[in-house]
Amino acid sequence: MNEMAWANEVSEKIKKKVRKVAERSCHKIPFTTENGVHSDESNPQRICWWTNGFWGGMMWQLYNATQDPIYKEAAEWSEEKLDGALMNAAGMDHDSGFRWLPTAGANYRLTKNPESLNRIRLAADNFAGRFNYAGKFFRAWNNWDETDRTGWAIIDCMMNLPLLYWMAKELKDPRYDQIARMHADTAMKHFIRENGSSKHIICFDPATGEYLRSLGGQGYGVGSSWTRGQSWALYGFTLSYMHTKDENYLETAKKCAEYFISNIPEDGLIPVDFDQPADCTWKDCTAAAIASCGLLELEKLVDKEAAKKYHDAAIRMLKALDEKDCNWDENADNLLEKCTGAYHDQRHEYPIIYGDYYFVEAIWKLTGQELFIW
Repeated sequence: MNEMAWANEVSEKIKKKVRKVAERSCHKIPFTTENGVHSDESNPQRICWWTNGFWGGMMWQLYNATQDPIYKEAAEWSEEKLDGALMNAAGMDHDSGFRWLPTAGANYRLTKNPESLNRIRLAADNFAGRFNYAGKFFRAWNNWDETDRTGWAIIDCMMNLPLLYWMAKELKDPRYDQIARMHADTAMKHFIRENGSSKHIICFDPATGEYLRSLGGQGYGVGSSWTRGQSWALYGFTLSYMHTKDENYLETAKKCAEYFISNIPEDGLIPVDFDQPADCTWKDCTAAAIASCGLLELEKLVDKEAAKKYHDAAIRMLKALDEKDCNWDENADNLLEKCTGAYHDQRHEYPIIYGDYYFVEAIWKLTGQELFIW
């Protein structure tokens, strides 16, 4: 089967399955799947969780491809529920892009709904308020325990910058673009190692901006390469180049891509950390899906030789997900099975909603059905 026939076949499998899932989960905001049934994070205690935009984003991607109103209904319900997060100061953090670009952002792109634009502006302004001018970075997380995170920044935040790039253009206000670029410059300098691998957490002095140290974060340890963080870097710097045309971001994205590709295992499934012990078999298939999306965008920006390399690597990972990790049982709510939030978590290899979202986004890129939201 040729590549396009395969991609179209996977697309049809997704549509067939997710139509039934949408009926069951129309009024939910899922994070994981327990015994084949989506969890629901839409309650007030969980509405601020950082992954809560991905189900709505997945619904908009399906709506864009099919025009089936059930997806629009599910997406709009999810977006309205997220107002509970916008009104919770303690629950608002650096992940405004992850929550509102796939929901209100997608809605506004498709419908020009003024209420969605209002939500996007509120989210962007809150995110902008987290910028530390001494260190030129966006502060990650809040102090939900005794740990002082005032000077912390994380590589994940590269994926939230498109919220600001977009608002700069939409509102014709360069302030958003300026601080987004400053953070990207800081990330280039302090997060990306010479070999193209990425650190997860950097601690700065919040008063002076001085670099203090790095932390292993959700990876195996200090100095290791957490694969989802690597995929955030790869896709995030690609997006920063797409929005700004700054060649430094393109070169950084290519550097991250080369490192990622050189470490893809023989089976095409990505471990939690490229440096995890040899006897550890834990996978994080979200990293494969996210990196595939990044590579499929990056291939459009480089010469033919590099483009083929990036494209082939993405196809290799996506085919591995289709054949070895997707649950195509229409009675189960998830797609990907072997997702992992962090190396040192107690739980590994379980369904996580952003894995499903990025898998759909990648297949939609291949089949020309994507609603670009970043």
